[in-house]
Amino acid sequence: MRSSLAPARAVRRIAAGVLVLAAAGATALGVSAVSTGASASTNNCGACPGRLFITSAVEHPNGTVTLPLHQGISNGQPVYYVITDASDGSVAAALGVNTSQKLANAANSAGVEKVSINPDGTVVFPATVNFSPSPGFTLTPGPAGFPPAVADPPSVGNPGYSPLIQLPNGVVENAPQVANSTGQANKVISIDLANKTVTYKETDGFQGGKALRYASFDSSDPAAATIEHVTYAPALNNLPTLNDDSTASARASLAGFTNGQTGAANPDRQGLNSAILDRLDPLNVLRWNPTQGRYSPMWDAHLTQWQVPVAQRTLQTDFGTIQGLADHGIVVGFNGTAQGTTFAASGIIVNCPIVAFASS
Repeated sequence: MRSSLAPARAVRRIAAGVLVLAAAGATALGVSAVSTGASASTNNCGACPGRLFITSAVEHPNGTVTLPLHQGISNGQPVYYVITDASDGSVAAALGVNTSQKLANAANSAGVEKVSINPDGTVVFPATVNFSPSPGFTLTPGPAGFPPAVADPPSVGNPGYSPLIQLPNGVVENAPQVANSTGQANKVISIDLANKTVTYKETDGFQGGKALRYASFDSSDPAAATIEHVTYAPALNNLPTLNDDSTASARASLAGFTNGQTGAANPDRQGLNSAILDRLDPLNVLRWNPTQGRYSPMWDAHLTQWQVPVAQRTLQTDFGTIQGLADHGIVVGFNGTAQGTTFAASGIIVNCPIVAFASS
């Protein structure tokens, strides 16, 4: 489980939020029942007047989102999950989630978890997540912040786990698991089983020059999973196809800077080094949004390294602009990747469905 980015050890998590259980099952999960503090009747997009993509979601001004919660079964035990994207437009519309036709390209690959459905409609997952792995959730900065010296993710998918599930009818859904008897995902704020909702911490980023919010759930790399505070899911590396952003792929492109400016109050701060040192969002730049046919929540991360003095490493908000910087040698691929200094996908997938454009 060693990362391509850092000497990551094994993993574990201690949840930052409190799992909210107002219905039967609280004892099985070993947690206490409290109130979510977020009502499903709230204005769905109070913090994002531009666009709410996951229409079943409720956006909150504090950078969290409330999503419908689903209950499934894995190895005879209850598991709780959300659905954020579907490969079929009619299924996506019925669920109020993003349509990502490119996810159909993941069907029958080793990057999906094939599920079955009980007669009562309950989804049966062959594999689940360990939300309390050992030795513990740890992120220690490296000499430059990134890559980290130690990166132990907060949760680890068991063998066979993928957030992408393939239904018996062939439809592929992005259905990351957020809780089970071992605990809950690190970014969960609260879960309400009575109302079947989960409130989850979002991540800030950019697309097409606009600020947006996405929900980060999984990564195929343990160091990236640790930096994002999400589940390590190595099966995602099997999705078609590395460095392919076309409609024939299940992946889409994302740029993540490795050596941007730092400082919590710095308007030009950006990058994985800032995420580690400042403990803030990395402000990644996504190429597509859910209204575009090349959108996928499975982001093929392009680790991006500035080649100019620090003062010239300004905040970037558009993938096309970053590609232009690469064409002129102003940025290159991170030196630690297999691709050397070529600006290309680095072999890391992050599962980050876009929720909404943020307010201007």
